[in-house]
Amino acid sequence: MELDRAALQRNVHALYAREHAELGEAGTLRQLEQGRQWRLADTLESGGVLVFPHAGVHDCGYQIAACVHAALDSGADKVVVLSVLHAFTAEMEAARVAVTAGEDPSRFEYRGIQGPGIDGRTEWTGDHALISWRHFWTAELKRRGIQEHKAPRVYERYPYLAGGQPQNLPGIDELARLMEDAVVVSTADPFHHGIGYGDAPAHSYDHDAAGLAHAKATIEAGIRILERGDYKAYERHCVEAKSDARDTGQVYHYLRGPMSGAVLDLSYTDSSELYDQPKPTWVAGALIEWQLTV
Repeated sequence: MELDRAALQRNVHALYAREHAELGEAGTLRQLEQGRQWRLADTLESGGVLVFPHAGVHDCGYQIAACVHAALDSGADKVVVLSVLHAFTAEMEAARVAVTAGEDPSRFEYRGIQGPGIDGRTEWTGDHALISWRHFWTAELKRRGIQEHKAPRVYERYPYLAGGQPQNLPGIDELARLMEDAVVVSTADPFHHGIGYGDAPAHSYDHDAAGLAHAKATIEAGIRILERGDYKAYERHCVEAKSDARDTGQVYHYLRGPMSGAVLDLSYTDSSELYDQPKPTWVAGALIEWQLTV
């Protein structure tokens, strides 16, 4: 049965609204406090990149909070957030599949970088990937007593269809200039797994110790590929791992240069109910640190 992407998008937004309401102010502050266990501002100050998940906020909110703290503690005036742009239409997904199969990305109207203040396509406005980031960012500004007009300026950017050629992505030069004096964070859920994501029941791990070990090994394999700058191979990896980081990963690696990556923490969200599919159907959320190597 073909996936009803419009219905899925509505369901995801409803789920986010419900989970954030459940979290409340007290839960938000707990997650922010838990995120203080890492001190990652130096990574951003030196030109590295931090990657946080956008899965269930109850499960991975503290990982998002860690990146909020790092961006604010860095003292930067500008924060660029590179976000996944989910394919919530059949046409967007068809373009992504075709590009991964080798078709020229320039053939597709969706190719480029979207975001606030950029003329052109507006699919980014319906995406959910940065809802939790915005939530924790706003909450931490309030907690620190930072007025909005004195806060660092946040630039959300949503690349789509890098296709192994991030250097040719429309808007990449403008993004490069924007990132010159900014700290950079990104979001991705780098491992989707189980029956609801098309894995055979016999080859589906539960989200237990063995499953999480498999997820971490898979994510680290993708990191090693991206470290080499092999963008075509990385795109193939993202298909196999069902990672939504294919565009963002290519873009930040190309623009920041040689880096080494490491998984600092791993969480998971059970998404069987969202997809109305049997268990196991789940997503691994990873806090990933990329440090410059030159």
